[in-house]
Amino acid sequence: MAFLRNIATVGGLTLVSRVLGFLRDILIAAFLGAGPIADAFFVAFKLPNFFRRLFAEGAFSAAFIPIFSGELAQHGRERAMAFAAQASSVLLWVLLGLVLLFEIAMPWFMYVLAPGFAEDQEKFTLAVDFSRITFPYILFISLVSLQGGVLNTLDRFAAMAATPILLNLCLITALAGFAQAAATPGHALAWGVAAAGVVQLVWLMAALRREGVVLRLPRPRLTTEIRRLLTLFFPVALGAGVYQVNLVIDVIIASLLPTGSISFLYYADRVNQLPLGVVGIAVGTALLPLLSRQVKNGEGEAALESQSRAIEYALFFALPAAAALMTLSLPVVTVLFERGAFSAADALATARALAAFAIGLPAYVLVKVLAPGYFAREDTRTPIQIGVVAMMLNVVLSLILMAFLAHVGLALATATSAWFNAVMLAQGLKKRGHLAMDAQLCRRVARMLLCSAVLAVALVFLAGGLAGPLAGTQAMRFTALAALVAAGLVLYGGLAQATGAARLDALWRSHGRELG
Repeated sequence: MAFLRNIATVGGLTLVSRVLGFLRDILIAAFLGAGPIADAFFVAFKLPNFFRRLFAEGAFSAAFIPIFSGELAQHGRERAMAFAAQASSVLLWVLLGLVLLFEIAMPWFMYVLAPGFAEDQEKFTLAVDFSRITFPYILFISLVSLQGGVLNTLDRFAAMAATPILLNLCLITALAGFAQAAATPGHALAWGVAAAGVVQLVWLMAALRREGVVLRLPRPRLTTEIRRLLTLFFPVALGAGVYQVNLVIDVIIASLLPTGSISFLYYADRVNQLPLGVVGIAVGTALLPLLSRQVKNGEGEAALESQSRAIEYALFFALPAAAALMTLSLPVVTVLFERGAFSAADALATARALAAFAIGLPAYVLVKVLAPGYFAREDTRTPIQIGVVAMMLNVVLSLILMAFLAHVGLALATATSAWFNAVMLAQGLKKRGHLAMDAQLCRRVARMLLCSAVLAVALVFLAGGLAGPLAGTQAMRFTALAALVAAGLVLYGGLAQATGAARLDALWRSHGRELG
């Protein structure tokens, strides 16, 4: 039961974070719309947000947790905590240098991240200013990710899973309380990002202290374990974060498109991130420590079982979510964002990008679930090789598709490259005998696909029947969308139970104990 409980803990708290994130983005859309200030802030926010997702939900944990788990299992708690403290010290000094470098070189870096802004001096200057304010967040979130890795390995998932909630609360407070006093609402948001890093670090330090852990920073030394950590980290940073890297590439290319394109992609990605965060990140976060322990203990069959069931859990939620977002993209975007400075034309452009992103949603989730199969075995070479090829594919497709589909082409290219990444990761694991597509998994995934297809058709008809309320007042729109979501959940749940895509009673019997 522990594995499912950990998934529920991370997923539940991530859901709270995503809901607050929607509230945050609703406010941003109302205050900034999809104009030049919005584009500049989203580029600046991309840097810390990229590293937040990469570090807190990906690469650093993937490199740190297997080593930390090994130290804990083989040498005991004291040795493991000494390694964690040394890693914190080295990380701090490396990141201080990185932050200083970027603060000085930010104008030149902006020519790389958003080359299209160079033609608009106001937007370029705003992007540089915002980025200088937000970039120190990287220092804090990196230390947070290390501390979160310690807690996750100790099976204490709640504190780390709650840290994104603090980020959203800080941004909401900054926008609601200080937007009028700041030079622009974008400046208020940028300072909110910087403040969030401090708040999150203090939160994790307090959580560690409750577990009796105080990571005192020694003089940094490149010990054998630290060299091993760094060797693992840098490849994993690209391999585990290929989806995020793809989004950065989208920003670079989108900066060459008309004003608003970056904002359309941002808002669409935010909606797409809800199931990705709640499902993919939750399962991946809970799976890595479990797989690491099973691999270290030589429990090969248990590791195969854990991997297969994780895929099953992830796709059970990801497939219907993808179907729903593709069919309801316009109502979702309209209800969430169309108010204030965010126009109906902005909503339509964002909805088209959301539908394209949603095509790749199951792939995004699968990457999060399959990658731990490599990381638990300290294999970083294979994911990076696949990741590099996937990024190259994304760039080529983006440049081709943008000529015909503008910003929608970038979203479609990202989705396509994600599917390539997921398929190649799965093939690699299967060839090594680390992934067994057992009969239960194949049977249930086929039925999930059928249920999701029926769901998509049903939602089209239901949305047509609620066309009037969906175009009415704000209250009517929210009520109609909530009704659509509720109807979709009931329908899919009933279909899944009836077809055997997921039997709740069997799930409880089969997995009412800890896997492994």
